[in-house]
Amino acid sequence: MSNPLPVPPSTPKPAVPVQPEHQDPSEHLVLTRVRPRFQVETSMSMEEVERLIQEGLDAPGAPCRGSVHKAYAALQLPVELQHYWSPRLVITLEDRAEEGQTGCRIRGLYGPRHEVWTMFVFFYALIGFAILMVAMIGGARASLGRPSGILWALPVLVVVFASLWLVSYSGQKLGAKQMHVLHEFLERSTGLVI
Repeated sequence: MSNPLPVPPSTPKPAVPVQPEHQDPSEHLVLTRVRPRFQVETSMSMEEVERLIQEGLDAPGAPCRGSVHKAYAALQLPVELQHYWSPRLVITLEDRAEEGQTGCRIRGLYGPRHEVWTMFVFFYALIGFAILMVAMIGGARASLGRPSGILWALPVLVVVFASLWLVSYSGQKLGAKQMHVLHEFLERSTGLVI
């Protein structure tokens, strides 16, 4: 992107990334999860982070659109740049005062639009329910000594379930560049290295 965002006049604040044990901290944005997430702690207050994100969104040529509310922000690309697999970044802010520390914790969750995510959850639940029912009926029939050919549907349903996961993972890869745009916007607008 050739549209650099204005850097806040204050100096960048250090962020302390909280990395899961399995995640290599040298990687900038890990896309191995269906819904990647991050968590950082900063010495900035929640209000200051909210203000910086809002200023970034209001800046001319900002690559993102979104909304900022108390302890919450949602970022996405402009409608004209979105496609079916375009990601959203949902940010929650938590005050660290109750932990006896200053600043706030920033949690980010990347995911598809709500309609896409709801559709996948529906199909996951439907396939999971079908697996459960086939296993119960087939197991009951087998325990009664009756033919239980329905159990042959289990491997098919497992393959369908795995295929659905692969489709969602492929869709995430199609939206990876846009995910990096959202991530870079957050870093530039707040002055943090996440």
